[in-house]
Amino acid sequence: MISQPSGEATRSRQSRPARWIVGVDIGGTNIVVGVIAVDGGEPVARRILPTEAARGSESVVEKVAAMLEEVTAETVSTYGGTRADVAGVGIGSPGPINRDRGTVINTPNLGWTNLPLRDLISQAVDLPATLDNDANCATYGEWWLGAGRGVSSLVGVTLGTGIGGGVVLNGEIVHGTSDAAGEIGHMTIEFTGRKCTCGNYGCLEAYCSGPNIAARAREGLEAGYESVLTQLVDGQLDSITAETVYEAAVLNDPYANEVMADTAKILGAGVANMINLLNPEAVVIAGGVTRAGEHLFTPLRSEVRRRAFRSAYDACSILPAALSETAGMIGAAAVFKKIAFGSV
Repeated sequence: MISQPSGEATRSRQSRPARWIVGVDIGGTNIVVGVIAVDGGEPVARRILPTEAARGSESVVEKVAAMLEEVTAETVSTYGGTRADVAGVGIGSPGPINRDRGTVINTPNLGWTNLPLRDLISQAVDLPATLDNDANCATYGEWWLGAGRGVSSLVGVTLGTGIGGGVVLNGEIVHGTSDAAGEIGHMTIEFTGRKCTCGNYGCLEAYCSGPNIAARAREGLEAGYESVLTQLVDGQLDSITAETVYEAAVLNDPYANEVMADTAKILGAGVANMINLLNPEAVVIAGGVTRAGEHLFTPLRSEVRRRAFRSAYDACSILPAALSETAGMIGAAAVFKKIAFGSV
């Protein structure tokens, strides 16, 4: 589950204590790379660049390697030491993965199949590396240093280009038999519903991911609903994004509020399912959708309360993520730390 480079860099690392871990969060839209101290704390250097997956996996690996060298150089310049003070790289990637092999099995939003991502990045930067699902990493980051700090059981839901999820029980990520646990976005909410990018119908992701929130908003406008959304995009409905919907909701636009309320109800059904199944202490919602604030969380909590067992709901806090754009990167670093050092 951890790749090991060879050569002088490895011998140098073995001669001095590690101070830093690099976290890499690869998303359908952006790549986030940052450096965090082995003992935790705020990232000390960070870069964000567009993924540009259409250019191919080789381009993504090259971009990650370049970003890693930049943040490492910045860290060494600011805090002293050498590159040998970097223990390794934790990588988070969308899609089902095989942690033992370090491969991404399939990720529709990036177009990868059986990609040996861990070893490609490890070899490109000559550092040991680990690989986990990006939503697992985001959940682990929130558990380690974010909104879920201090709880023993946590469910994470990340709403972005797709919907990911993760489960932490007693400080351990729940991976399942084949590393496929926590795929909350692909639970079926409506068995004859909208088609999902995974090929199934009625998945939570098909309704509540960023692109699908925008798609549902556009469909209503095309059907004749009036909204400030049209003005916000100068009549170019194809330019509507989930962020545009949040902006209109904050402006108290009735139609945007209706879209957000429907989103909260659908998402609430999924969250209630997880609460009834796992009885966690906290559910942390991450992603751009949280910028809608109480336009999302008030109806979301109401729907969860209506659907979940009362004792399970009363014991669970439903919270916005605290780490924003850094949760996946911090969690990926935490995964590396857990595997390389035995604890987080």
